[in-house]
Amino acid sequence: METTKARILGPQEGEMAWLGGIGARFMIDGGDAGQRFSLVEHPLPPRALAAPLHRHSREDEYSFVLEGTLGALLGEEVIIGKPGDLVFKPRHQWHTFWNAGETPARILEIISPAGFENFFRDIGKYIRVQMVPEETLRALSLKYGIEFDAASISRLIERFGLRFPLEPPA
Repeated sequence: METTKARILGPQEGEMAWLGGIGARFMIDGGDAGQRFSLVEHPLPPRALAAPLHRHSREDEYSFVLEGTLGALLGEEVIIGKPGDLVFKPRHQWHTFWNAGETPARILEIISPAGFENFFRDIGKYIRVQMVPEETLRALSLKYGIEFDAASISRLIERFGLRFPLEPPA
């Protein structure tokens, strides 16, 4: 088992990736936690859809709302999370999430087991400069065991009054 030196990560520290307008700040990588979990902070601009409907085959996700309002579609259930709420998104379940408010939101995403945090790094390399080519998205989906429903984007935007994708900050 890996051992990692204790440390403090300040509020402005940590590697950042931009994913179509939402952020991914890497706080604890799998290697820091013996691959048991990873921790990523997602800042979400107002009314931002984070991703199309998708499902993971390998990991569970737990979203802890730090500030703002988190909307999520879990299967057929729509939930609204407020600061202090924890939203559980189990593997194999179709889901997505968004900022349901008019002010910025932030969530801490716990991913268990670790590994999927690297999807954000990989896809962030493309989104920064262009839309992700379909063949690249297919390859990353296979690599990380995730399935997307791209056709869901327009339905989600219309149903919940969202925006996607957004421009990354300058």
